[in-house]
Amino acid sequence: MTYKQTLEYLFSALPMYQRVGNVAIKKDLHNIRALCEMLDQPQEVFPVIHVAGTNGKGSTSHMLAAVFQSAGKRTGLYTSPHYVDFRERIKVDGKEISKQAVIRFTEKYKDRFEKIRPSFFEITVAMAFDFFRKEKVDIAIIETGLGGRLDSTNILTPLMSVITNIGYDHMQMLGDTLPAIAYEKAGIIKSEVPVVIGEWHKQTAPVFKSRAAEMHAPIHFASKHIHLEKIRSSGVSQVFHVTSGRDVWFDNLTLGLLAGYQRYNLATVLEVLYRWNRYYPDNRITDTAIRRGLRNVKTLTNMMGRWMVLGRRPLVITDAAHNAEGMKGIMPELLKSKAARRHFVLGVVSDKDARKMLSVFPKDGLYYWCKADIPRSKSADELQKEGIACGLKGETFGSVGKAFEAAYAEAEAADLIFVGGSSYVVGDFLSAYGEHNS
Repeated sequence: MTYKQTLEYLFSALPMYQRVGNVAIKKDLHNIRALCEMLDQPQEVFPVIHVAGTNGKGSTSHMLAAVFQSAGKRTGLYTSPHYVDFRERIKVDGKEISKQAVIRFTEKYKDRFEKIRPSFFEITVAMAFDFFRKEKVDIAIIETGLGGRLDSTNILTPLMSVITNIGYDHMQMLGDTLPAIAYEKAGIIKSEVPVVIGEWHKQTAPVFKSRAAEMHAPIHFASKHIHLEKIRSSGVSQVFHVTSGRDVWFDNLTLGLLAGYQRYNLATVLEVLYRWNRYYPDNRITDTAIRRGLRNVKTLTNMMGRWMVLGRRPLVITDAAHNAEGMKGIMPELLKSKAARRHFVLGVVSDKDARKMLSVFPKDGLYYWCKADIPRSKSADELQKEGIACGLKGETFGSVGKAFEAAYAEAEAADLIFVGGSSYVVGDFLSAYGEHNS
């Protein structure tokens, strides 16, 4: 099999949430357990930090991976979805799994897959576990797909569990209240394993505390302990004054990520590292490694999809925020960016609450409604109707590329173009224009 043929098999022969939605989700851990048993339990060989949450878990995972890399640890990183190439999901020290490794794994086990009948996501999780074992990683940062309790990654017993925050997303599978969603995320809390919760919320904190008490797991809330004061920002980074409790920890801590919402993820990461050094002092992460990792997070991990600036005149920004909470996080940054006019190239998937998401967008923006190249995408015409209901006006386009080209043709040098609404929109955009990334 060639790499292209391998991907065609993985994408078409296996149920794939990225493309078809809920029908690809397996509501139990039976298949992933069978796959890992077939592989002789690779997930039991290496230490893990397990990361869940509604928003920010990808950024949090990348930051943690960058810090552990900077500390000299051979670091595996598993995230999803991918934007341009499948191999983005599985990295060691920022380097993607090779095409040959993907081919070899698929060819070797393809016949046995047919008996287990796993989903696409289950295969990728098993592939990541197997690859990290072969690569002899010192630690792996593993991001959940969605939820937690029944997520395929949840057969792990990590050294630390992390839950960034809770918001309204994937409600058809996780529940329609914050406590119900929190219950699913809390499923990653394991017996006597410390857990860090990024944001304290009065509706979800009791859920996490109850699960932690049940599992005898020490629990820590980052927002109650880590405090950040933004000192300045440049075109490539932000600088913070950091206190832990009442003590100054970092005077000038540089984060190589721009968006304002990253401060919440940074607080979560710092809390994880603070607790790590207390629970695992023999593997202490130095302040020097923390500084180096956070300053160079993009280059160390080859991070994609988060507040990427792809042009300056006009200012072109893409970000993978894909629900109302995520959009609320990036909107202040978009609105305070100096721009004569703001152009929004937007697409969403059909199982998202598009109207709730669109309600945070400015009514004086220029909108270019589009559809990502996956079956799950809401049609541009449907999205336009949702936009009109929110007071947003714009034209429809048959693809992300055509929508962006129209926005770029209309924009002047002093304008801003934002491309997003879905990680799949970002993926289509980067596939076409990513080589212009600045």
